[in-house]
Amino acid sequence: MSRAALRATTLLVPLALAALTGCGGAPAASPAPAVPAPRIAPASAAPAAAPAAAPTATAMPDSAPVRVRIPSAGVDTSPVLELGLAADGTVEVPSVADADRIGWYTKGVTPGRTGPAVLIGHFDTARGPAVLKDVSRVRTGDEITVSRADGTTAAFRVRELEQVDKKHFPTAKVYGDTTRPELRVITCGGEITDGHRPDNIILYADLVG
Repeated sequence: MSRAALRATTLLVPLALAALTGCGGAPAASPAPAVPAPRIAPASAAPAAAPAAAPTATAMPDSAPVRVRIPSAGVDTSPVLELGLAADGTVEVPSVADADRIGWYTKGVTPGRTGPAVLIGHFDTARGPAVLKDVSRVRTGDEITVSRADGTTAAFRVRELEQVDKKHFPTAKVYGDTTRPELRVITCGGEITDGHRPDNIILYADLVG
């Protein structure tokens, strides 16, 4: 799995951290089963009028995520994995054995707190389709809900979808400080090349309730 070095000074995470830029796919010697390449809809295919900006919801206190639902992508998964830093200073990703689960980056904020909470999941692995296999169905305005350990639920609305080459991962945009509660959901995209998908698909969402 390829990852790019974090170098932005405005990040909420240590400068030694490397940004996640890879998930899914398989070693070149063992190609993944044929799965349609995930790709977000181009701008020309987006709705003619973007959803109106929702009022900023009040930030919530700390509470770990326990369940993630993205109805438009057919996602309803729990419990949520805790992801930290690997020995080489890179962001952990879910294991192949946990391909049907989403992980939360614990060095960032909990979903609902001010700042960017980051969730990570596979599109596919060498074993086949994974939890975010239908990410291409997500559109701006769709809802993402995160149930939290304290019994509350943080509701987010997708504001932006982005597909980028992993070599140009937007580290500061994903992990950089924000003035309101936001959410990022990261997976992979693009056609498999040398056993891996070359792109990242990133959903940016704002807390609405």
